[in-house]
Amino acid sequence: MSTILEFRDVHYAYPNCQESLRGVNFSISEGAKVALVGPNGAGKTTLILSCNGILRPTSGEVLFHNSPLRYDRSSLRDLRKKIGLVFQNSDAQLFAPTVYQDVAFGPVNLGIAKDQVKALVQRGLSAVGLIGYERRPPHLLSGGEKKKAAIAGVLVMEPDVLIFDEPTSSLDPAGAADLMELLDELNVQGKTIIISTHDIELAYQWADDIILMNSGLVIHQGPPEKVFMDPALIAATNLRTPAVLETFTELVARKILSGPKAPRSVLHLVNCLEQSLNRQRDAKEYGSISVCNVDTVPAEMIHCWVQTHPNHRKGAMGTRAKHLATVEEIVLDYTYDVIDKCILRALIGESSLILTSTGMVQRVERRVFAFDEESGIRIAVDLTALDREVPQAPHSLLQGDHRECQSGPQK
Repeated sequence: MSTILEFRDVHYAYPNCQESLRGVNFSISEGAKVALVGPNGAGKTTLILSCNGILRPTSGEVLFHNSPLRYDRSSLRDLRKKIGLVFQNSDAQLFAPTVYQDVAFGPVNLGIAKDQVKALVQRGLSAVGLIGYERRPPHLLSGGEKKKAAIAGVLVMEPDVLIFDEPTSSLDPAGAADLMELLDELNVQGKTIIISTHDIELAYQWADDIILMNSGLVIHQGPPEKVFMDPALIAATNLRTPAVLETFTELVARKILSGPKAPRSVLHLVNCLEQSLNRQRDAKEYGSISVCNVDTVPAEMIHCWVQTHPNHRKGAMGTRAKHLATVEEIVLDYTYDVIDKCILRALIGESSLILTSTGMVQRVERRVFAFDEESGIRIAVDLTALDREVPQAPHSLLQGDHRECQSGPQK
């Protein structure tokens, strides 16, 4: 992949203060998921404010698509259309009387036509699941809704890079998981995603690439498992080892497991244990995973399929899929870490349905295939189950609260 963002020997000092960045060097590939990790005061926020020209380096240079940033007004305006920043405190980013006006602020100030602004705002709100919130005052939104409104305001500028400062701060666990899934969805659409965080559990499981910082320096850059498996790096940054990795290390020390490949999730750890205990099942005993694209399959067909397959676990990935589940009153078993949870169910013979949107369908298939390659286990993924098993149903099928279903052959 080509380099989209690069820092070359970047120094920065706030007025009358010591340097916050002390010779920072790194590069980020287009389409990557990157986590800036380090303790408080490491320089993470200063670094991300330097990415789109909010701060100008004291020395050194920042490059975007291999060209050094320019700091005149016109250049910065163009840059901030391509590199969007979502602040830690959403209240600092939301200031208009309504959500619509807040999200529309950027396009309006660029002089975009009113009809086009409306279309951009609707697209941005749809992406984050806030359709219907247009007239709401931002100060009446929940913490998660404020964060999504701020993201929508950045998305309407159609950036190549999205940067988040502590994206899950002030969110409850469910809200945090929902937000990180949204970032995955945006990444699948081609966005380069950078987050700044001190949450090592989040960084370890989510990121493709870790940039480890301390005292204004980049200590190391590399894959999560290599960064967090190095005791010297952990000690140098006063962080701790992610729980799943620490558990794995202890099991290896007790000769219950053998290395060297470190697990990235509970799924991988469980699979390592089963392989170590020689608890492999016959292929016929594994469950399967059916995938439904909510953008192409009518809601009534989905509802019918769920009713006629009551023993399938159900998960939803993405804002549109979760919205459909709410409208269709589909009770979900999983709303985060959906793919891994469905694979875990398949390993004990249970089948699942994953509701998702167009961009994420192939991600499910790739994720399961990657697990198959690593484990030697074959989990069946069916992308056409709903098309094949439920015939086209007329819209009149839904009448009030009464729903009638006709189904084809069941498995």
